[in-house]
Order: sequence, then structure tokens, then C-alpha cells
Amino acid sequence: MTPRYFAEDLRHFVACLFERVGLARGRAEVMTETFLQADLLGFTTHGLHRVAHNLEWLESGKMRREGEAKILSDRGNCFNWDADFLPGPWVLTRAIHCALQRLPEYGVVSATIRRSHHIACLAAYLPPVVEAGYVAILTCSTPAENTVAPQGGRDPLFSANPLAFAAPAGDYPFLFDISMSVTAGGHVKRAEREGRELPQRWLKDSAGQLSGDPAALGHGGSILPVGGADHGYKGAALSAMLEVLSMALGGYGRGDVEAAADGEANSIFLQIIDPQAFGSPADFLRQTIALCSLWENCRSDDTGPVRVPGRRAWEARTRQLAQGVELYPSIIEDLAPWAARLQVPVPVAKA
Repeated sequence: MTPRYFAEDLRHFVACLFERVGLARGRAEVMTETFLQADLLGFTTHGLHRVAHNLEWLESGKMRREGEAKILSDRGNCFNWDADFLPGPWVLTRAIHCALQRLPEYGVVSATIRRSHHIACLAAYLPPVVEAGYVAILTCSTPAENTVAPQGGRDPLFSANPLAFAAPAGDYPFLFDISMSVTAGGHVKRAEREGRELPQRWLKDSAGQLSGDPAALGHGGSILPVGGADHGYKGAALSAMLEVLSMALGGYGRGDVEAAADGEANSIFLQIIDPQAFGSPADFLRQTIALCSLWENCRSDDTGPVRVPGRRAWEARTRQLAQGVELYPSIIEDLAPWAARLQVPVPVAKA
């Protein structure tokens, strides 16, 4: 049985770990909440799983503890920041708050951020936006990362390039967070760590042959783009589009030699939309609710319900807040050495 933990216990535990490596309390709490939201929504490879990496970056100095992002441009309805390796969850949360403050005046606010440290799960940032009645588009890319090969090629070119979207739609939001690769690198690394094959041949090895062996990725292989071996040109095109939005609009990325040394730092594109800028919020909701309802009532191929993006994640979030957070077993295992060294008690699982 997967162990469950009280959300508040996890908040206190992780925030204390971040404080012990020198992060101010307010920033530690923002970081913690972002990672926790990912696990609440079911994104277990990009939530609290990423805390150990962030502790290492903070302690080593690869992540900047203090300071603010540099404003490169600002026209009110759009702005561009250079984070200079500030903690990703903290700087992106700041950008979202800035955009929300401007939304009543502009209706649509867009932003780019360069050199933000890894922002982890994109969906984790969207609950406050969608609960306020707004639509959000969020994507990022990694200039120093090459893990996804274009259709017909064996050399990895793109990063995973996730895209998250959220819109109010009644009982639960229409929400998704998907990468432009057929699987995320986190899932590949988890499979390799656990000594198991991937469910399908989602990789290419260094010779260009399809493979389900997760070790192939670390030995000159690549992940297939969305669409797989047959229709990967669609995923490759989408990957390129998202790199244009996040890198090209931000003015920093693959065209800059120094970016190759940026590790897991992300380039980010964010857009928040107020439906009221276009018409009646009631008219907007009528359409999104109808869409989800029609989707739910499509005939299923099996005995289970048809999966509507957002429903399962929102139900998981509600359930885990009430009944306890189901942590993937390796998460506490990875944090236990940090807890012992930093003298922070590990939370006790619920009975």
C-alpha cells in the first residue's frame, strides 16, 4: 500500500529542508507548495521527487538563493525577465502573480523568462489561476537539453518541452500537462532505477533502432516525439513551436553558445487570459462545461469512463487533501539522508 502523509506535515518538512540550506522562509514556502501541488494532482515524477535535486543545487550554489529577476522589457501586457538561475518555482510564481495583477487592465498578459532554474511540474502552478476564473497557457524548454529526436532522425535535438493548459469548466477545470515527447525523461529514469523495461518502445538507441530499454537514453539514444515512430513529425513541429515561444520570444536559447552550460535551467512562456475580456463569463463557462459533458458521455472502448483532461487530477487533489498525500515510495527514501544531515524530522505516514 502506498504510504499517505498529511499535506500540512509535508509542507512543514520540505520548507524546513529548504530553510536549512539557506533559502528564506517565504521562498521556501513557495517552492514547497509548488512541489506539493504536483503530487496532489498526480504528477509524481515532477513534484516532491524534485526536492532533493533542488536542495543539491541550492547547497552547491548552482541555484541562486537571493535577489530578484532582471527586467529585460516590460510593456504592461507583456514582459521578459532574466532569472539568472533563481529557484524556478519561486520566480515563476512571482511572474504569475505579476500577470494576475495586470489582468484586469489588459485582459491578456504574456511573459517570458530566461535562465530560470528548473520549474518542475507545469500543472502545479495553474490551480490558483483557474480557480480565479482565468485561462492559462504555460510552456518551457531547456536550452542545454537534447533528449528528443525529430521524426526520421536519430540525433536528439529538442528538450521534452512540456505544455500545460487550464480553463474553468464547472466541477473541475479542463487541465492538462503533457510533454512533446511520448514519455517524460523522469519516467525513463525511474524505470531505469527500478530495473524495468518501458511499457513500449518509446526510445531510439544510438543506432536509431526503437527500444524499450531505459538505459538507451543515457547511451546516445533519444526519446521519440509525440506521435511516435509513425507520426512523430507532429510532435517535432509542436516542439519547435514551443521553443519559439519560450526561447525565441525570450531572446535566449539554442542560438547562444553559453546556454549549453546552463544545465536544467528553463526558458519559459506564460500567458494568462481573462475570458471577460472577450465576452460574458457565463457564455464562456457554458461552452467549456458543454465540451467536458459531451466528452464524459462519449461511449467508452472498455468498462471505464472516457478520460477528460483535468477530471482525474482534480479529483486526486481533492481526495489527497482530505485523506492524505500518496507519495511515491522513493521520494521519502531520497529525502531521508537530507533530513538526517539537516536535522529535520521526517514526517510519519498516516496509519
